[in-house]
Amino acid sequence: MNDKRILILGIGNVLWADEGFGVRCIEELNRQYSFADNVLLMDGGTQGIYLTPHVQECDILVIFDAIDYGLEPGEMKLVKDRDVPSFMGAKKLSLHQMGFQEVMFTADLLGDYPEKVILIGVQPFEIEDFGGSLRADAKKKIEPCLKVAIAYLDDLGVVATKRKEPLSGIDNLSPPELALEHYESGRPSVEEACRQGDDRVLNSSKMVFDPKPSPINDPLSVDVDYRGQYDK
Repeated sequence: MNDKRILILGIGNVLWADEGFGVRCIEELNRQYSFADNVLLMDGGTQGIYLTPHVQECDILVIFDAIDYGLEPGEMKLVKDRDVPSFMGAKKLSLHQMGFQEVMFTADLLGDYPEKVILIGVQPFEIEDFGGSLRADAKKKIEPCLKVAIAYLDDLGVVATKRKEPLSGIDNLSPPELALEHYESGRPSVEEACRQGDDRVLNSSKMVFDPKPSPINDPLSVDVDYRGQYDK
């Protein structure tokens, strides 16, 4: 399999509780295992359509994500090969899934669809929690998902080598500030947390809010539905 290009991808938004499940899976896989040079592990975050070149270039694609299957929270579901694009579009949790569905369709249209694809997804426990972290029950599903991915790759001749020592947060695929332990340790309790943004950002002296004035001096107003005729 050394001549095959393998992409292992985690997608999602770590700032929306279990919506970041896929990213946390790829982080943990990278922390615990190493692979040959032809295997690329990537935190795809919410990049959506911008992931197209990476998908086009790979022969084997493994995807971790949280998708609303309408199942029991925490239940795992596997989708393979040509079923992945249509399945991801069945019920989207967020815009990143819409974007990634387009990635898969685009790769197919251009004749660059991977030879093998597997989507390893889990039904989330909680999504509507801005700034929230992965729920404890969702964390328990990371290891089973990694085992499925490793077994799938092993069947294809792709070896995951267990590291003697897991990587530290600074060796992660994404900025260390977003690493799971670092992110959670710096957050306030659920009761104290700001629900309009992250206090660490809002109260930072480095954060500057600089709204620009409108370049239009006399904005055009249009009375589309003729409500103005009723004004007294």
